[in-house]
Amino acid sequence: MMMDKKEYGLMDILRIPFQCAPVAAILVAAQLLLNGLVPTLQIVVTARFIDSALIVVRDQADISLIYPSMLAVVALIAFTWISRQLAKLVQVRLELAIRERFRTALVVKRAKLAYKHIENNETWNLISRVSKTPETQMTTAYTDLLSLVAKAIRIGGILTLLFTQVWWAALVIIVISIPLFALAIKSGKATYQANREVSKHKRKYEYLSEVLTGREAVDERSMFGYSDRVNQIWSHQYETARRIEYKTEKKWFIKMKTGSVLTALLSFLIILVLLGPVLSGAMTIGMFISLVNAVFGLVQMMSWDLTSNMDQLAKHREYLIDLSSFSKLEEEEGAIAVPVAPAPVFESLEFRNVSFKYPGTDKKILDGLSLRITAGMHYAFVGINGAGKTTITKLITGLYTNYEGEIRLNGKNLSEYSQGELKAFYSVVYQDFAQYFITMKDNIAVGDVNGLPDKAANRRIQNAIDNVGLSYVEATLPQGKETPLGKIREGGQDVSGGEWQRIAMARAILNPAPLRILDEPTAALDPLSESKLYEEFEQISRDKTTLFISHRLGSTQLADEIFVIGDGRVIEQGSHTKLIGLGGVYARMYESQRSWYQ
Repeated sequence: MMMDKKEYGLMDILRIPFQCAPVAAILVAAQLLLNGLVPTLQIVVTARFIDSALIVVRDQADISLIYPSMLAVVALIAFTWISRQLAKLVQVRLELAIRERFRTALVVKRAKLAYKHIENNETWNLISRVSKTPETQMTTAYTDLLSLVAKAIRIGGILTLLFTQVWWAALVIIVISIPLFALAIKSGKATYQANREVSKHKRKYEYLSEVLTGREAVDERSMFGYSDRVNQIWSHQYETARRIEYKTEKKWFIKMKTGSVLTALLSFLIILVLLGPVLSGAMTIGMFISLVNAVFGLVQMMSWDLTSNMDQLAKHREYLIDLSSFSKLEEEEGAIAVPVAPAPVFESLEFRNVSFKYPGTDKKILDGLSLRITAGMHYAFVGINGAGKTTITKLITGLYTNYEGEIRLNGKNLSEYSQGELKAFYSVVYQDFAQYFITMKDNIAVGDVNGLPDKAANRRIQNAIDNVGLSYVEATLPQGKETPLGKIREGGQDVSGGEWQRIAMARAILNPAPLRILDEPTAALDPLSESKLYEEFEQISRDKTTLFISHRLGSTQLADEIFVIGDGRVIEQGSHTKLIGLGGVYARMYESQRSWYQ
């Protein structure tokens, strides 16, 4: 199943479940629609049962007269109870199927999105709303829509019976119901729109909730005792969201239930009117009792259940509007493509007067940047925080394409490469590198997806472990490199921050890409540990081209060429010795940090 770029409407509420699980969708539909027909049948058979019972009580007929209608009543009650229990099971199967196919389609769409949408707050809120619980959303929308149809069948049947007895009463109920339904639709829209605003605050308080209760922050919570202060911020965000929801719900609840009271008063009037035909003998006592019961049920359903369904359906419609917007978000062609194999040969990378500013901002992060990188050399990018060092890696790897100037890879414009080709050139260790709660072996293996089926993969993974100094960690883990990391899985083991960093390094080393980039992955280490780790990485990357990005200068002496970035361009360039001799920006930065490395 794939996401279509289109306007999603009510028909998609039916289409998506049928596309994901046709059998389960048909069974759910059959159960709900039959339940809409059963109440009308119950009125008829109940009326016959009561009338038959009265005749038997008056000794005007044998007791056997009551059996057919009694069995019919029992059968309808049994069907209603059994079908509801079976429907719960089928709905669970339907939701699981939608989770498997529809959620997967949303995940694929998210993976294809242009990188700018990930860093944009508004689009990320949209993505969060659409993809948080899509299987529950679509299953509920499907059952709500069918429940609405079932209730329409039920209402139609009851009103038909009522029409045959007091025709004008049926018409009055229909007329009064129309504004109730209109209010329900407006209520649903208003509630979902309020949810759009709430989602901004919800993301914040859910994050803070994890900070207050999650396992990751438990040490610092205990050490610094910041829980009270963070709890105040959490409470403010939670209360803001709650007040928005409460204000919206209260407003529409009062409006809708005022109309429901009028409908309830009408039902008493209808019952009084029905007394006339009963007393005159035009209507049987059984039919009167059944209709009275049905009218009260009808009022209950139209005042609460039906308007609630309409309210929910309006919310689902707003979700479909969000889904439509999500489906139309710009994608990056080839975003989910795996790196091409074998890895290409790297020759050169050149920036020619490149300028760049992030979408939605006016400040240029890069402003006329020009530089050249050639194969087999080790480079370092240095500069203060915010100078644009990480931005350079985002442009190199094709995450952003809206730059001015030229970026040429092996003499060819970067835009001429497919995503699969670009990915094959680079192996990157980011500052916020991922920590996967899977086995140590798999944590490293994902660095080379093309090599996963390779019979030599185990040997190559072991070499990567040995090269980055993780052998001692492997030896201490209960199942060696097959041990799950983290505490999610049974038997999972924690490792230190420095060990996670070495695992990320091993992942990069396993990757056969010719150009290796380290984007401040050691920022959490002390300067001496950082220098040692960079030195080890340089030793095992001698046949590769490497880019070290850092605002600390412990690794720069390993570089053949250093680019000092400032004001969006290269302000100094050369070897460590040359730049020290210049006595410029680099020399001053190095002098200020000299004590860290001695």
